[in-house]
Amino acid sequence: MADYWQHFLFLLPIGILAGIVSTTAGLASLVSYPALLAVGIPPLFANVTNTAALVMTGLGATVSSHKELGEHKKELVKILPFTLGGSIIGAWLLLAAPASTFEKAVPFFVLVAGLLLLSQVNKNPHSDMDLTRKDNIEDDDHKPVYRVVVSIGITLVGMYCGYFGAAGGVLLLAILSATTTMPFSSYNALKNLSLGGANLIATVIYMFSSHIYWSLVIPMGIGLFIGGWIGPHIVRIIPEKILKIIIAVLAMGLSVDLFVKAYF
Repeated sequence: MADYWQHFLFLLPIGILAGIVSTTAGLASLVSYPALLAVGIPPLFANVTNTAALVMTGLGATVSSHKELGEHKKELVKILPFTLGGSIIGAWLLLAAPASTFEKAVPFFVLVAGLLLLSQVNKNPHSDMDLTRKDNIEDDDHKPVYRVVVSIGITLVGMYCGYFGAAGGVLLLAILSATTTMPFSSYNALKNLSLGGANLIATVIYMFSSHIYWSLVIPMGIGLFIGGWIGPHIVRIIPEKILKIIIAVLAMGLSVDLFVKAYF
């Protein structure tokens, strides 16, 4: 019992930090997953336990981002089905083939996401060019091929989040940054809710097919909810350009770390 309370007091503040990192940068698992490993959970079960706890991040962020979400319900409807559908496939793949088989590809996904986001640093969502262009997810008149490509990309992110999830938020941020004219705070809110839903779907699957350490989900989840609520407030204050640079640099650093772990 004493060990549990030690874990509780350790995971609660870690969860707050992870929730803030998740809702501002999409890198929650950089904080939360190693913390679960540190308390002695085997990697596969740490992965599914982490996914279950991350549901609370989406909930906290949704409460905090009701304004942004209310202004972009149409875009949310376009994104959410693909992230949820992809998550179902990804969760099934994790159970069929453990995440270790995917480790060698993950660093490159994260690196590409960081580079794509960095390429969008100077994008101004309020410029005339961006407001009139047709290659964005808000526009219903863009080419069907473009719509299919974007939908496939978002589905693949959902699969990735259901399967492994590290830096999944960065991947979705990169796609939305390149395909939307919304300000960062708005598509970041869409990202938070979409991935929260993806984590919820994956958790339901894991409940019946794997082992979730619910006693550790509680402190981590409480912290993630608090951090998830705080994150969107930070995003409204820090300039979009600075946030994108920070996220891109962190993503590229994470990709190097994941590459070393996978290949050496």
